[in-house]
Amino acid sequence: MKQCKEQTFEASAFLPSFLETFDRISGNTNFHGMKQLPQMAVIAEIANEFLELMFPGRCGRDKIDLSLEDILLLQMNKVCSMLKAQIFLSYKYESPLLEESALLEKADQAVQVLCSKLPQIRRSLKLDAKAGFNGDPAARTVREVILSYPCIKTLTIHRIAHELFLMDIPFLPRMFNEYAHKETGIDIHPGAQIGESFFIDHGTGTVIGETTIIGKNVKLYQGVTLGALSFPKDACGALIRGTKRHPTLEDNVTIYSNATILGDITIGHDAVIGSNVWIKENVPASTMVVIQEPKTSFRDLTLRKN
Repeated sequence: MKQCKEQTFEASAFLPSFLETFDRISGNTNFHGMKQLPQMAVIAEIANEFLELMFPGRCGRDKIDLSLEDILLLQMNKVCSMLKAQIFLSYKYESPLLEESALLEKADQAVQVLCSKLPQIRRSLKLDAKAGFNGDPAARTVREVILSYPCIKTLTIHRIAHELFLMDIPFLPRMFNEYAHKETGIDIHPGAQIGESFFIDHGTGTVIGETTIIGKNVKLYQGVTLGALSFPKDACGALIRGTKRHPTLEDNVTIYSNATILGDITIGHDAVIGSNVWIKENVPASTMVVIQEPKTSFRDLTLRKN
C-alpha cells in the first residue's frame, strides 16, 4: 500500500491581510507580546480540585491512610497554590506596571480572603445537596446527589467564583463559570447571588444572569431563564453596566421547566411559576402562575382509510 506524502500549504500570500487585523487601537484584543494569561485548562483543574476539597473522595482520590485533617490540609494547599498562580497572572495582565512582589502579595491576600469563606461555602453546599435529595424523589441518597448531580458541580464552582467576583479579580470568575457551563449545561453568571438550599433539577439550559438575587430554598427546573428584559444605554449608545436588570426570587420559590422571567422584577416568597410562561412583571407572594391549559383533541387512527 502506497503511503501518501504529507501535504503542506503555503500561507505567506494570505498573511499580510490577516496581519492587518492585529492593530494597536485602544480596546482591541491582541495577545502577541502581552504577559501570560490565565489558562482555561488550569481553571478547569482548579475547579475540580475545589470539588475534591469540598467533598473529599468525590473525584476518586485515594487517601485512605491519611487523617481527614491531613487530607484537607494537603488539598487546600494544592488548590490554593494553583489558584494564587492564576490570580497573579490575571493581576499581572491587568496591571503590567506594578511590581511583581506587589502583585504576588495581592494574589496571596485574595486567596486568604477566599480561604476564610470556605467554611460558609461548604455549609451552603451541604444544604444544596440536601435540597437536591429532598426535592427529587428519584434521589436515593445525599451522596448520590453530591457524586452525580450537575447542580452540585455547578454550585460548587459558582460559590467559589462568586467570592472571586466580589473581590473584583479579573478574568477568573467568568472562566470558572464558563467551565461549569460547558460541563453541565447550566449557565450562571458569577455575579448572581444565590441563597442556601438551592436546587436545579436536571439543569440543562438553565440561565441565571449577573444581577439575579435568589433567596433560600428555591428550586428551578431545566431550561429556566432568569434574564434581562432590555439593556439600557448611555447618551453615546454604550451599554450601561452594573445596574440591577435581572429578577429577584424570594424564599421558597419554585419555577418549572422553560419558564422565562425577565427584568428587575420580584417573584414573591412561596410563589410557583409553571412551565413555559413568560413573565416581566412582579409576582405576589404565594401565587401560582400558569399558562391556560390548551384544549386537547383525540383522533382514532384505526378509522383512517388505507
